[in-house]
Amino acid sequence: MENSTYKVYEDEIQLLEEEIKLLAEKYDDVKQESTFYSNEEILTSIKLFQREFQGESKGQECPSDLKAQLESLEREISFLMKFTGIQFTSHSKKTLEKNENRTVQKHRLSGNCRSLPFQLEFQLLETRVMTNNKENVSAVITDLSIVMESGEYSDLSKFVSSTEEHGNLLLFFRSLSSYAEWYEHRRCTFLHFKAKYPDIVALPEGQLGDYIILRNPKLSGFELMIVWKIHIDEEGRTTPVLDLLTKVPEQVLEQKMGPIENAPTCFRSMLLLFGIETTIENLIKVTGLEK
Repeated sequence: MENSTYKVYEDEIQLLEEEIKLLAEKYDDVKQESTFYSNEEILTSIKLFQREFQGESKGQECPSDLKAQLESLEREISFLMKFTGIQFTSHSKKTLEKNENRTVQKHRLSGNCRSLPFQLEFQLLETRVMTNNKENVSAVITDLSIVMESGEYSDLSKFVSSTEEHGNLLLFFRSLSSYAEWYEHRRCTFLHFKAKYPDIVALPEGQLGDYIILRNPKLSGFELMIVWKIHIDEEGRTTPVLDLLTKVPEQVLEQKMGPIENAPTCFRSMLLLFGIETTIENLIKVTGLEK
């Protein structure tokens, strides 16, 4: 009778131990979930901390070393934001496997590079190997998935697919920064000429389109289309590609405007000599579009 009672207690203890182990594993998973604050939120927090610290220490000098560290951190974050254009808005991670030799974590990232939003999901495999009494840690990215609005940009879509295949996050962020910089430069340039010549410049696809049209209000059917593509290859090299397409009525060609026929060739030559903005400005002038 006594042995059976002990057996019941032992069974209950075992069930409790299993339940505790299960709860501990769930707690560990929840603990691994983390939120990544954006660069702007970090800068705001630093400034708030500075104000609170100064308010609490009225009549006392702020430790110079702490103040210098805060200012240095603020400058570094601000510089990175301006230099790369990359801002992270959220980050979470979850440990899938962990032992003495390896750790597998699942990461989710979201943010934007200038005006281009992105989302990432990948697994990070860390392995530890002892060599000559020294621990060496290696990390490998697997199962990389990138979500971007790249459907209408075939080059960007191919680059994203190639990056996912090779799991090269450094290449992705470096190339995305360059691509987004040209993307933003094109948008601002188009808006500049639209604002300066509202009766001449048209943006059929809006400010995010890849071409603008120049029209002469006095010449019906006369159009110059400036196409501005942003090419990015699978190696991440970004190159702006511009060209000029003409639509000129016969009556205009008869008015001794023969040079219009050579406009695309001249346009490409001017790009090499004067750059994009000056070339577009000169194109408007030499074709008689400017009033």
